[in-house]
Amino acid sequence: VQLVESGGGLVQPGGSLRLSCAASGFTVSSDWMYWVRQAPGKGLEYVSRINSRGTTYYADSVKGRFTISRDTVRNTVALQMNSLKPEDTAVYYCHAAPPSYWGQGTQVTVSS
Repeated sequence: VQLVESGGGLVQPGGSLRLSCAASGFTVSSDWMYWVRQAPGKGLEYVSRINSRGTTYYADSVKGRFTISRDTVRNTVALQMNSLKPEDTAVYYCHAAPPSYWGQGTQVTVSS
């Protein structure tokens, strides 16, 4: 089983990024899929999740700005991030459960 994130980078405040998580060894439609972030010096924050029925959840800090989606053909999960703020700077991880699988993370930096 493997989760591989991509799409991170440096963006100015107000900009957008799209993160992608490619899964292998299981299907993204069978598990809860999460995007979790960790800002420098802080703990893990569950940003968004999507379940097998397509029900989504967003943390208050990103609601209205981020959108999670799932592509069952490509077996990927994406996080579209708009109106980015400096406080969105973090390493973003793709996470599947149960059982628990984690990607290696991708860095998102929002700075002018």
